[in-house]
Amino acid sequence: MTLVVPFDGSELAEAALVRGAEFGTVFDEGVVAVTVIPERNTNYARERGWIGQEESFDIDAIVSTLRDRVAERCPDAEFEHVVVDRHAPSGTIARAIRSLARNRDASMVFVGSDNAGHFVSSVSTVGGNVASDDAYDVVIVRTPISAKRTE
Repeated sequence: MTLVVPFDGSELAEAALVRGAEFGTVFDEGVVAVTVIPERNTNYARERGWIGQEESFDIDAIVSTLRDRVAERCPDAEFEHVVVDRHAPSGTIARAIRSLARNRDASMVFVGSDNAGHFVSSVSTVGGNVASDDAYDVVIVRTPISAKRTE
């Protein structure tokens, strides 16, 4: 069994990765962080902070940066990335994550999302779509690590 964490580099994705690692230690399960990257979609990459305003899209650099960020937070986690079409239709990213979770025999998926937890049945979010699969349990992480440190 495996614990899967969709990872886009956001604060909530990092928090979900940390939670996944904590559960992985307790349950003695491996953790896989997965990033889905729309091919050559510069706007998508900029919106997520993967590249700067003046940088061109370089998938190798993006993957390397995200892999390093995962290793910083969870050194024992595996990192995988999936490339989808540049103009992938709605739901493609969630389908890629669900497919990887099923292929890895995930027991749990940790989703960092500030809106997936408000109404899990919402189909407008990746978190909501990932949560709709009943092949695994879903943990929704809504509190960034930085907020925990200030309490």
